[in-house]
Amino acid sequence: MGKIDLKGVLVGGLVAGVVLNVIDYLAYGVVFARDFPLPEGGTFFGIPLLAWFVVVDILFGLVLVYLYAAIRPRFGPGPRTACIAGLLMWVIVGLLHALSEAPMGTTPGRVYALAVVIGFINFPLGALAGGRFYIEP
Repeated sequence: MGKIDLKGVLVGGLVAGVVLNVIDYLAYGVVFARDFPLPEGGTFFGIPLLAWFVVVDILFGLVLVYLYAAIRPRFGPGPRTACIAGLLMWVIVGLLHALSEAPMGTTPGRVYALAVVIGFINFPLGALAGGRFYIEP
């Protein structure tokens, strides 16, 4: 097994992050904007929420491509492995997070369900895009 190419992870992760951002904008900012309103002037640690979400999607993209690179030796390179990485990321970040947080009742169940479905589409597509740019040295 070879080492993970961090330059490939960086390039692929940025591509994946852009794909995640575009899909999130279309889903949360356009199609389901009423269900996911951003508070006016809202910040998190002094960072505007929109900027925060852009950065988080870039970080998700980097982790997603790193995960793809890590499982490539076992599953082989290509779209199937990228989809597996995307679905693993979805289980960890999308599904399990929603299952652990939804019972608190701070957000309507419909909103969690939408986010879970969006993530089911978003993470594999991001992995497919980012994985195309990851090449073993």
